[in-house]
Amino acid sequence: MPEEFETVIGLECHVELATASKMFCGCPNQFGGPPNSNVCPICLGHPGTLPVPNEKAIEYTAKIGLALDCRIVAHSLFHRKNYFYPDMPKNFQISQYDVPLCVGGHLDVHVDGEARRIGITRVHLEEDTGRTVHAGATGRISGADYALEDYNRAGVPLVEVVSEPDMRTPEEARAYFTELRAILEALGVSDVRMEEGSLRCDANISVRPLGRAELGTKIEIKNLNSIRSIYRALAFEQERQIAALRAGQPLAQETRHWDENRNVTTPGRSKEYASDYRYFPEPDLTPIEPDPEWIEGLRTALPELPSARRRRYQDEYRLEAHQAALIGGSRSWAEFLEKAVAMGAEPRAAANWMTGDLAALLREHNQSLEGSKVRPQHIADLVRLFARGTISSAGAKTALAEAFRTGAPIEEIVASKGLQQVSDAGALEAVVEEVIAENPGPVEQFRGGKEGALNALVGHVMKKTKGSANPKVAAELLRGRLSG
Repeated sequence: MPEEFETVIGLECHVELATASKMFCGCPNQFGGPPNSNVCPICLGHPGTLPVPNEKAIEYTAKIGLALDCRIVAHSLFHRKNYFYPDMPKNFQISQYDVPLCVGGHLDVHVDGEARRIGITRVHLEEDTGRTVHAGATGRISGADYALEDYNRAGVPLVEVVSEPDMRTPEEARAYFTELRAILEALGVSDVRMEEGSLRCDANISVRPLGRAELGTKIEIKNLNSIRSIYRALAFEQERQIAALRAGQPLAQETRHWDENRNVTTPGRSKEYASDYRYFPEPDLTPIEPDPEWIEGLRTALPELPSARRRRYQDEYRLEAHQAALIGGSRSWAEFLEKAVAMGAEPRAAANWMTGDLAALLREHNQSLEGSKVRPQHIADLVRLFARGTISSAGAKTALAEAFRTGAPIEEIVASKGLQQVSDAGALEAVVEEVIAENPGPVEQFRGGKEGALNALVGHVMKKTKGSANPKVAAELLRGRLSG
C-alpha cells in the first residue's frame, strides 16, 4: 500500500495600498502611466536622498492587522533587505523584518461546510519593486530577447500578509485567499485588482509522510496572480512532490513559477535564506511607535467585514447561505444589494435576481457588475413590478436582459416591448374558453382528479397570449370553469 502524505501550505500575500503617493516619496501612486513617468531621486535611490514614511500607508497596514485580529506592536522598525536585481533601483528594499507592525492574528474560513482557523504570522509594510518587461514571443524570462525596467511601481506601499503553514489542501488555500481579498476590499485599503498586480500571492508548499511533525522541503511558487492560478498551481505542485518522494527523488528548496498555458510549475532559482539578505535597521528612518488611542480609534472605525455581513444577510435578509456568501463577499455586490433594498426591493427577491439571471448575464458577456449597465434601480423596479403582477417571470427576464443591453429603465422597457401581464379576468375568459374547447384530454384528466393536468392547460393559455397572461389568474379561471 503506497505511503500516505500530508500537504502543508502557507501563503504570502502582497497587497499594494491605495494611497495617493508612494511609500517614502511624493511620487503619484498610479497604475498604467507611461514607463518611468512617476519617479523621483528618492524612489530611484539617488545618493543623498532621504525617505519620509507615508502616514496613510502605516494607517492602512494597522487596519489590515486589526481586521485579522493581530496585535499592533508598540515599537516597530524598518530594515534594509539587500539584494541585487534590475527592478531594485537602490539595490536594497526598505522592509520590515524581525519587528513587524502587526503580529499573531488569524483568519477563519469555511471549506465544505467545515470551519478552519488559519493563523497569521505577521502583517508588515515595505516598498514594492519596479516592473520588468521581458521582450519576446513568450513575454517571460525564458525566450526573451531583452528586458526593460519600469520604475513607476518602485516605492509603492506594499503590505505582506504572511500566514502560518496551517492549510492542508489547495481548497483551503483558495478559501483563505478569497476571504482575505474580501476583507482588503471591505477595508478600502487596496483595489485588489490581481490583473494589475495590486494583489499577488507567493505560495509555500511542502509534503510530509502522514503523521510526521517535521516539515518537508519547502517550495515557493512565485507571483500567482489569480485565485484560479493559486488553486491549480498548488494542486499540481502537491501531486508533483508526492510523486517525486514516492519515486525516491529528493526535493530541493527552490522557487518555482506557474505556467498557465502548460498547467505546470517550472524551476526558478534556489531559495535564499534570511541571512542572504544581510538585513540591518534602516539608518534613515526612525522606529514606528503608534499611539494606543490612535490604534483604538482605528479599531472602532473598522467597517463591517465580510463574515459579519454574510451573517447579517442570513439573519436579517433571510438569504440562503450561498447567496449571502456570493453577495456578502464582494463590496460592489453588497453595495448593489443594499441600494436596491433602500429603493424598496424585498431583499430575498433582489438577491434571487442578482445571483440568478444577472449573474448569468455577467458570465455570458464576461463583464463585472460595476462595468454593466444594470443598476440597483433596475432590480428594485423589477422586483416591484413582478410582485404586483404587472409582469410575469418570463417578462421580467426579458426586461432584465434588455436593461443589461441598453441600460434603459425597466418600466420603459416593459411599455415599449408590451411585457405587461394581463391580470384582468374578463380579458382572459375568452382565451380560457378556447383552451378548454381545444384540449379535451387534459380537461378530462383534471376532472378525473389529476391536478397536474391544470398546469398543461395554463401553459396553453400562456402560449395563446404570448406569455402576457397572469398564470395565477389563468389557473383560477380554469379551476372555476372546470369545477363548476
